[in-house]
Amino acid sequence: MVLLEEKKTIWGYIMSSQYELVQKIKETINNTFMGKEEVVEKVLICLLAEGHILLEDVPGVGKTTLAKTLAKVIGCTMGRIQFTPDTLPGDVTGMSVYDMKTGAFQYREGAVMKQVLLADEINRTAPKTQASLLEAMAERQVTVDGNTYALPKPFMVIATQNPVEFLGTYPLPEAQMDRFMMRISVGYPGAEEEVRMAKAILKGNIIEATETACTEEQICELIHAVSQVRVSDAVITYAKEIVELTRKEESFLYGISPRGLLELLRAARAKAFLEERDFVKPDDVKAVVHDVMIHRLPLTSEAKMRKVNVANLISSLLTKVKVPV
Repeated sequence: MVLLEEKKTIWGYIMSSQYELVQKIKETINNTFMGKEEVVEKVLICLLAEGHILLEDVPGVGKTTLAKTLAKVIGCTMGRIQFTPDTLPGDVTGMSVYDMKTGAFQYREGAVMKQVLLADEINRTAPKTQASLLEAMAERQVTVDGNTYALPKPFMVIATQNPVEFLGTYPLPEAQMDRFMMRISVGYPGAEEEVRMAKAILKGNIIEATETACTEEQICELIHAVSQVRVSDAVITYAKEIVELTRKEESFLYGISPRGLLELLRAARAKAFLEERDFVKPDDVKAVVHDVMIHRLPLTSEAKMRKVNVANLISSLLTKVKVPV
């Protein structure tokens, strides 16, 4: 009994210090990326759950700034690809280059070999280049000329796209959309936050002035701590029933995949961790379900003609599932 109590005390101390670190990371990011605390939390959920995020919004709302700030605050390396129609897969994954001195091919790293990868305007490049990210996002490795190279840890893709302009774009295929844990919109800042942000930027480069709140090793420790958060059978069943209803809904072309179910549970686990709990509640699933599901549920032609709102339909499905006590 004494050993058990000591174990609980040690575990509580470890978790307490990690919660404090997460709060410090959030506050540091919010000091630079102002007025979007909810967006910052969702990005951290994806980071701690080892997921990827798609930022879909109009130009100029700070999508790139958010990605750069995150990388700076968590002390990780950052790669950026400005996708264009002539971007090649080798620009993403890297390529083998012949070395005349050694007479052998040497692997030259691509932008994907960074811990935080900003895939800017991902829908402006050809499908074959978009597909070069599939292996990296799903398996955290890339294969070049038959050789496999592991990606650094932690690894996260933050992709951006403009949902308004469609000229010269290539819509992401369903297989790639399914690899993003969340799709979110940044939105415009509030009036006071926008003024405060303008003043800060006019004084200098606020990203360079942002302090680093932790190291990459500490982020890996946080990710491991999130993986230890308990998910009960009742919560798993609850999430599974929600997913099952999407597969039966006639307005959707198809329902949530098994990968989508796992992403939902992982995101809920990270949400519980941010709430300073070591177990997942049904409320955690509800908190992340829209952002995890909304890009995984394409509407049928008839539903589009009826102007069905996917978010509202997801909300209505939630009311049909009994919440476990």
